[in-house]
Amino acid sequence: MSEKKPILVVVESPTKAKTISQILGKNYLVEASMGHLRDLPKASLGVDVEKQFTPQYVIPTKSRKTVTKLKKLYEKSQELILATDEDREGEAIGWHVAEALKVPSEDIKRIVFHEITEEAIKESINNPRKIDFDLVSAQQARRVLDRLVGYKLSPLLWKKIFRGLSAGRVQSVAVRLIVEREREREKFKSEEYWKILVDYKAGNDSLEADLIKIDDNALNINNEAEAQKIAEEIKNDESKVLDIKNVERIRKPGVPLTTSTLQQQAGTKLGYSVKKTMMVAQQLYEGIKLGSKGQIGLITYMRTDSYYIAPRAIESARAWIKSNFGADYIPDKARIYKTKKKGAQEAHEAIRPALFENDPESIKEFLSNDQLRLYKIIWERTLASQMTDAIIDKVDLSIKSDNKLLLAQGVKVKFPGFLKIYTKMPIAEKTLPPIEVNQKLNVKTVDAQQKFTEPPARFSEPTLVKTLEGLGIGRPSTYAPTITTIIGRGYVRRETKQLIPQEVGYLVNDFLVEHFPEIVNTEFTANMEDKLDKIADGEMKYIDVLQEFYPPFAEKLAQKEESVVKKDLDEVTDEICDKCSKSMVIKMGRFGKFLACSGFPECKNTKSLNNAVVIMDCPKCGSGKVVAKRTKRGKVFWGCNTYPNCEFASWNEPIPEKCPTCKGLMTLNGKDKIPTCIECGFADKEIKT
Repeated sequence: MSEKKPILVVVESPTKAKTISQILGKNYLVEASMGHLRDLPKASLGVDVEKQFTPQYVIPTKSRKTVTKLKKLYEKSQELILATDEDREGEAIGWHVAEALKVPSEDIKRIVFHEITEEAIKESINNPRKIDFDLVSAQQARRVLDRLVGYKLSPLLWKKIFRGLSAGRVQSVAVRLIVEREREREKFKSEEYWKILVDYKAGNDSLEADLIKIDDNALNINNEAEAQKIAEEIKNDESKVLDIKNVERIRKPGVPLTTSTLQQQAGTKLGYSVKKTMMVAQQLYEGIKLGSKGQIGLITYMRTDSYYIAPRAIESARAWIKSNFGADYIPDKARIYKTKKKGAQEAHEAIRPALFENDPESIKEFLSNDQLRLYKIIWERTLASQMTDAIIDKVDLSIKSDNKLLLAQGVKVKFPGFLKIYTKMPIAEKTLPPIEVNQKLNVKTVDAQQKFTEPPARFSEPTLVKTLEGLGIGRPSTYAPTITTIIGRGYVRRETKQLIPQEVGYLVNDFLVEHFPEIVNTEFTANMEDKLDKIADGEMKYIDVLQEFYPPFAEKLAQKEESVVKKDLDEVTDEICDKCSKSMVIKMGRFGKFLACSGFPECKNTKSLNNAVVIMDCPKCGSGKVVAKRTKRGKVFWGCNTYPNCEFASWNEPIPEKCPTCKGLMTLNGKDKIPTCIECGFADKEIKT
């Protein structure tokens, strides 16, 4: 009797393969594709614009061994099951696997699941479907659109500004938002204003109040003399309690987490970059070894824009809440959240724990600190979303002092509700002393505080994600690579969590705004996202979207090629070249300004300026900064600006993030700029591009 052939299951990553293999057992062979097996070529456009925008896919060198291995395994298997991620990118990866292995369409089985648990995997195995070519077309349309914009616009930027520049459909809009915010800050004129705080004595207690009105008008004190005059009047005038209002406020829990809100929460509360958030979330989703329990997926799929939670998960959450906090902490009816965002996929779930029994405290010994902190946010937020409202008692105490009105406020949690578990939203309680209407108060101190209006805040990664989502730009899988790209290209610098535009970012943005305003127009980009959603839903065709976009774009490109004059960015200086004695000029390059000999190309002498691009603290000496430099032959490298005191140097660009495995230095390696540890070789390939 011949041995029964195994079933080949293909996923994206080795970790995911290990978790699923443990669930399915020995009759299944679970292997990883390591992401896309096919892609557009790097050295050419790879899109036949004359033949319905047909993509010309190739198997990259890095994927050839994987393809060979999977082909051999498929030949020895009874059938193929594609278990790639449930979004458009995952659907496309699965399709590329089938194409690379030359699997007949009628033999392909596709399974999807929101979580990597035994129940979800086995249910999906019993309910396979075919590849959804609408989802594949939507992913393909995004890829081709981005390739057309990038490959067609970038050469024009090279010709009209300088070599090495590039443009992107979504990335360029993100840069525009950051540049325009910076210009708002530059134009902002700070104005002085004053606040008056009064400390009263009420019996044996103190009572703090803020001045809010004078003669029933909103406060507008803009100089010290006026502030001190008002302060003296309050000291000398009689003050008494005018009114006491007790208000009961209801505070509802937040909706379950989506990709963007997880990135915002992790950025704001944990200081994680969006890239780090997605890397850690991927680890939690694909599976963590929990001792004797084995490899277990801890959260549902982390790329989603839906608030939906499966009924069985809701019941599990309510049971946990009742068991641990009591019946008063669960609503009579389960909370059902509807996703109002256009284009959201209700069949997908929000990000939640796969099993509520795996509470953070019970599994913390198996998690890294980064994993534990992110998992705690997901676990707490999900449970909180199914708990009762918090009830807050608020007291507004009005105080009259002649023609002036002051306000003291008290806050007390009457019933914590969801705040019992969601400690990330604390209430600052403040108790007012026993007091009555018309009670006179004695002034202890009056504090006049000088303040100044602040310019609009720079974007941080969380606020940029929130803004992009609010504008309808990008989708769950695009936020992290978008921000990673604009930082990697040197258009934007991340400093103390702020995103600061660089000179090259200003240059590219201003060129695109002037000559290709539709490419960096937020409404245009949002409309394109809607069209991609319609392709995914089967309401529009791939060819129609590309045909509508490309001919006008190509025509404008040809016009600009002829009409736009190369921008002269050179600035003459008094410095003399120490090699040929000609004058040096300031040039603009990808990494900022540098000195170059005006005798180029005969003389190729270059020097760095004091304002070279500062990347991060030096990992060797700690006191210097890593800056972009050039060799005598013009090759870019990175070194410490305290040289020769510190001799740190690297051909690959270092990044501030430490290796999650050994805490070693990470640098951007290869053409794909993959963050790689110089100590242990760990490569961060979690971002799908």
